[in-house]
Amino acid sequence: MKVIEFIKQKQMDFQQSNAEFKARLEPKIKDWSQLLNDTFTNTLNNPWMSRFTPHDDAKSADPACKPLVMSAQTEQMYLELKQQLGQETFLGQWHLVDQTCIDQFAQVTGDSQWIHTDPVRAQEESPFKTTIAHGFLTLALIPTLTDTVNADRNPYPSAKMAVNYGLNQVRFPSPVKSGTRVRARTRLIGLTPMKRSIEVISEVSIEIENSKRVACIAETVLRLYFN
Repeated sequence: MKVIEFIKQKQMDFQQSNAEFKARLEPKIKDWSQLLNDTFTNTLNNPWMSRFTPHDDAKSADPACKPLVMSAQTEQMYLELKQQLGQETFLGQWHLVDQTCIDQFAQVTGDSQWIHTDPVRAQEESPFKTTIAHGFLTLALIPTLTDTVNADRNPYPSAKMAVNYGLNQVRFPSPVKSGTRVRARTRLIGLTPMKRSIEVISEVSIEIENSKRVACIAETVLRLYFN
């Protein structure tokens, strides 16, 4: 009997402790929930984001919603891009990555590691026997290498604005040695139509001259906005 009473007492103690734990935790959960809700709401109400109404675009792209009705300009551009899906859309010119370029990037980013900025030490200690470009420098060259910053060559002339929406993934299979040339190949791999915008996903491969290995492979995400 004493064993049974002991077990019952322990069960009661556990239930009481559990109830106290819940009582302490519930207010915190409510606070966290409110914080997350406020953060999400403030992000969507941000003046910069509100110009593009991303929540409206997301609803428009949801198959469960009403059929998507695109603006005339958006639909025309989407149909043109759809024909290029899966194809190589751009092959750039060779671009020299020299020590001056690497040093300038190091100065801007604060990354002055010797493998990038000290040619003498790199020749003695680096397995590459020379300095190499930062991986992020190679990535940052994509707008130049793909010629998307050229005002005289606009691949999306009907778009009101093109916004760099981010990257899906990035890899740096091989380093870029100082004094070598690189170029970019672009392949269109994804399209998402929205009411007044199109999300364009491209695979950008940055090649190294006289090398079988690429320096960088990145999936870029571009948002095109129309009237």
